[in-house]
Amino acid sequence: MKSPLAGTNKDILFPYIKDHLEEYLSAHWEEDECKQDVHLLKKQVEEDLRLHRACAQHSLDQSGHTDEEKAIREVVDNVLWQMASDRKSTALKQLQGHMWRAAYAAGRIKGEVYQDVVPSIRRWRLQGLKVYIYSSGSVEAQKLLFGYSVEGDVLDLFNGHFDTNIGTKVESKSYVRIAERMGCPPEEIMFLTDVTREAKAAEDAGVNVAVVVRPGNMELTEEERSHYNLITTFSQLEVTGSA
Repeated sequence: MKSPLAGTNKDILFPYIKDHLEEYLSAHWEEDECKQDVHLLKKQVEEDLRLHRACAQHSLDQSGHTDEEKAIREVVDNVLWQMASDRKSTALKQLQGHMWRAAYAAGRIKGEVYQDVVPSIRRWRLQGLKVYIYSSGSVEAQKLLFGYSVEGDVLDLFNGHFDTNIGTKVESKSYVRIAERMGCPPEEIMFLTDVTREAKAAEDAGVNVAVVVRPGNMELTEEERSHYNLITTFSQLEVTGSA
């Protein structure tokens, strides 16, 4: 049984955060959930300072400001800095997840997936394969994307979800843990990714890898192109398995 871990979608979610962050914070600033999100962001800054890691120029303090607009601006600056730095902090992912949940529920966004993804996964499932998602986005964010996708609710296509609670995507141990959770050897897993650092980590764990080349993705080196199995659509991937 080979089990593809798949989760490649068009990027509309992060631009949405950048475009609507200040608006969202202003609308929800006094709500408990938003206060918890800001508190977690503040704790992240404190942790970064304690460990002498790079962090935003200022600390966050929601309660210490009389000027609400200034406090909101500081949160916006912090979040945009984290996103520009490609941080994967729990604090950032939690706020993003709450923003996406509100946007999906209001019909402001839908999960944009490439046209080849859903038909290919349906074909794999008919062939007896199990399909899982492993993403740096939270499990909640994954379920929102595929629950409110342009293809409708397609969550039934997936056997499970993993996020960075199991480990980061550039650590080989993460893929070993995923194989254990799935109950199959790493060599019976096919991992699809567009990031070669992730591909290497999965490969080091004994997992099969295919690198998905999509428009706008990071350019691959000649060495990477010759080393990895490259596909431009999921429909090119031929795998076999049994239920």
